[in-house]
Amino acid sequence: MIHHCKAVRRGLASSNGAGPPLLVCDLPFGSYEESAEHALRSAMRVVKEGGADAVKVEGGRRIAATVAKLVNHGGIATMGHVGLTPQAISTLGGFRAQGRTAVKARQILDDAMALQDAGAFGIVAECVPAIVGRALSESVEIPIIGIGAGPYTDGQVLVYSDLLGAIDHPHHKRFVPKFCKVFADVGDAAMRGLRAFKSEVSGGAFPGEDGAYSPYHMPDEEVAKFSAMLDVDRENREKRKLASRKHILDSDEYETIKLY
Repeated sequence: MIHHCKAVRRGLASSNGAGPPLLVCDLPFGSYEESAEHALRSAMRVVKEGGADAVKVEGGRRIAATVAKLVNHGGIATMGHVGLTPQAISTLGGFRAQGRTAVKARQILDDAMALQDAGAFGIVAECVPAIVGRALSESVEIPIIGIGAGPYTDGQVLVYSDLLGAIDHPHHKRFVPKFCKVFADVGDAAMRGLRAFKSEVSGGAFPGEDGAYSPYHMPDEEVAKFSAMLDVDRENREKRKLASRKHILDSDEYETIKLY
């Protein structure tokens, strides 16, 4: 993962974007589960050796203490990941949608709030019904980035090769030897696809509210139960959200006195 992170860092250094992108390295399976100290050592390596700006770990309440260790002791910006956690699919029965009952949905919401309280700066929510994605975005102050989580999250992400419908990423044209016949201009198609993805996310067309790309649903009775659960502590969750916002602002002295 450090090798890949270095390659991305080199690519970002040569990009012509409007501002420096945030490079988040997904800590691989086996590099953080053993203990918070183990996670801290791994995170320090990807930041120092890989050039990452931040790290991401999978899990909710069970990983919250580790997130707090990374943020408070290591000073490392950390992102969470709830819903479908691919590194744990053997315990989930495979790549299955999560949060499809009211109880399971509420557990995911509690996981997200625990990660926020631990100091995570954002959370990926994967393969959950749109109603769950919406509840997450409405209940926490930090950004929720959805992947198969409906249209109501704060941002969207897809796996690059999935988005492009391709396994291999083509080399740029200038790297193709003169003796090589080019049978397809996949690089151009890839760029058009990426620009279209950015445009539709920015404009709100993807994933959209028609449900075409939000395929995960709860039965109506579970929607009613989950809605009732949300009503029970809606005021308390809003207070926690406001308190988290205040904490974030108060801990950033430059923001408080408008030095940015």
